Amino acid sequence: MEDIYSACREGNVRFVKQWLEETTNDLNQGDDHGFTPLHWASREGWVAIFDILIARGARINNLNNGGDTPLHCAVSKGQKAIVTKLLNLNAFVNIANEHGNTPLHYACFWSYEEICRELIKKGANVSQCNKLEETPTDRAKVKHQNVFKALAKECGQDLKKIPYKPNKHFHRSRDLRDIQSRNSWIEADEVTFKDKLETKGDSDIWKGIWSNIPVVCKKIQVSKYNKRKSRDFAEEYPKLRIFSHPNVLPVLGAVNESGSLVILSQYMPYGSLYNVLHEGSGIMVDAAQALKFAMDIARGMKYLHSLDPFVPRLYIKSSHIMIDDDLTARISMADYRYSFQDIKRVFQPQWMAPEVLNKNPEEVDQRSADMWSFAILLWEMSTREVPFVDMPPMEVGMKIALEGLRPSMPPGFAPHMAKMISICWNTDPTKRPRFDQVIPIMGKMVV
Repeated sequence: MEDIYSACREGNVRFVKQWLEETTNDLNQGDDHGFTPLHWASREGWVAIFDILIARGARINNLNNGGDTPLHCAVSKGQKAIVTKLLNLNAFVNIANEHGNTPLHYACFWSYEEICRELIKKGANVSQCNKLEETPTDRAKVKHQNVFKALAKECGQDLKKIPYKPNKHFHRSRDLRDIQSRNSWIEADEVTFKDKLETKGDSDIWKGIWSNIPVVCKKIQVSKYNKRKSRDFAEEYPKLRIFSHPNVLPVLGAVNESGSLVILSQYMPYGSLYNVLHEGSGIMVDAAQALKFAMDIARGMKYLHSLDPFVPRLYIKSSHIMIDDDLTARISMADYRYSFQDIKRVFQPQWMAPEVLNKNPEEVDQRSADMWSFAILLWEMSTREVPFVDMPPMEVGMKIALEGLRPSMPPGFAPHMAKMISICWNTDPTKRPRFDQVIPIMGKMVV
């Protein structure tokens, strides 16, 4: 029976497209050897499948169990078209696998001269040693060794040998295949609650352990729990198990028993974007990193907005954007508001559009409202400030809803970003852009 890995290995485009339509499928999850679909498509040179996977958010620097990236795989088989695409996407050229071999080691060993030249021009070090203290040029044919060294020198490289160092920063995807395929309902005694992290709205957030992996447990405070609320939870929760996009953080499982409603999601050591921006996580969020976060959020929202049925009541704000260990921003599906919760109650109006605050939910175009919230996030990431931090939430909500209050642009604010924000928080919801429109604009921004 064909699976996604064999489909990418054998070039079955139709199967890949159908597989990607299922939201519970994670295109960045590896097989038993850690090869993701992109690893296989790169290794076998299937350009059409490669393009499809990249368009859907495949991570270009994922590592398999041996530490190889898709670039390693493409180079090892001489897939020049794929190599060129990966380099244009800024794939890491000097990452070493468990043996210390970089993609250039592979290219030199197999005598792929054109690929060697392309890698060196993109910054691949000719002097990086592997475990055996061999540089890439040591593995090249004699006639190529001086040629590659000369090219590297022209590109500004120091030809002094770089000693081998173990790679301590492998970013392999956690193995969630069993979790994704099993029944997602969890018994309460399967979860161990460790530390309470915070209270967010009408929920308590805990760090816990489930199935031997660290998780975040969201305990929803439910007044007057009854069978109807339990049924609504059971109907709405499965829609949040979206594994099919790298900028969406799915819920892994849930507890629905004895008046206890608990949502489990993957633990992110850096916490939320709010934590990173305002609570000293140690991450430097410069203009380039802020733009990367913004692109991640926009791609995730574009995907969520494309789903049918649409997922309502998923309000975006910096506390709802989680930061993965490779600094990928992911929209947390655990922050969805259920129909049995008081959906008119607002806890943090700073990020909400005027129409969300002054209209009934059924009268609001949520896609347009999300764009307003995205504009606030852009402002927040650009200024590193909490919007309206000196004002009481109730006053903020009233002034946004009735007076069109927006954060002010401080002196020195980047003009292109200021223009983008102004477009996104247009007073008229019908004149705000969609995420598929802002992504190419942000992609052209020079940081």
